[in-house]
Amino acid sequence: MSNIEQKISNRNPDCWHYVILPATDYRRVWHLQQELVAARKEKTIDADTVLILEHFPVFTFGRRGLDENLTVSEAFLKKSGIGLIQVERGGSITFHAPGQLVVYLIMDLQRAGLGVADYVTRLEEIMLRTARDWGVAARRNSLNRGIWVDLKKMGSVGIAVRRGITFHGLALNVNLSLDPFSWIHPCGLKGIQVTSLAKESGRNVSISRVRTAVKRHIESVFGIRLKTTGLPALQRRLCKKTAD
Repeated sequence: MSNIEQKISNRNPDCWHYVILPATDYRRVWHLQQELVAARKEKTIDADTVLILEHFPVFTFGRRGLDENLTVSEAFLKKSGIGLIQVERGGSITFHAPGQLVVYLIMDLQRAGLGVADYVTRLEEIMLRTARDWGVAARRNSLNRGIWVDLKKMGSVGIAVRRGITFHGLALNVNLSLDPFSWIHPCGLKGIQVTSLAKESGRNVSISRVRTAVKRHIESVFGIRLKTTGLPALQRRLCKKTAD
């Protein structure tokens, strides 16, 4: 049993909402997260929530500099049809597209008894265990949070915390095209490469199978159960909050 599992083994598991979304526009899910954060804080939503999905192609950047980490012009990006969005998460620039599995956790840290560093470590652990399921020996790297294979980054973590509630989360490269990562200094790091589970395992990797594995590892790492919840059910609660 790992140190993480030892810390959670003595309590009854909570049940979290687990929402599977189709490939979705980034801004739409960004706004949904903000609504869920407010609802979780006000207890309109009665449990923590996991959103799991892929995004249409987009570059996002956090609170740290864009100019020195984007190596092509914004006009080039516009011509390519890929958007560029600044958000409130930590970290620098990264790329999202179909073939990358994104997991957003709207979670009450205080209720879970977790600090930010421990929380981020658990997000990394979920990705490390998933990589091992496909025979890939990924690891942590002091250069940057996330998971790595040698000096190639395979999974990223970027979070925000508002009034004790987390949002944003992790992004694991499964089988997407890696070319757009060459247009940036990923996560603000120069001279590194980005890789994927498919590339490192040397075989086709199904995003649906990875999603199943990630769900299992979230449950294990956080000591909880995930109950599949339809987005309309959550949205009805958000509408009730607005009406109230």
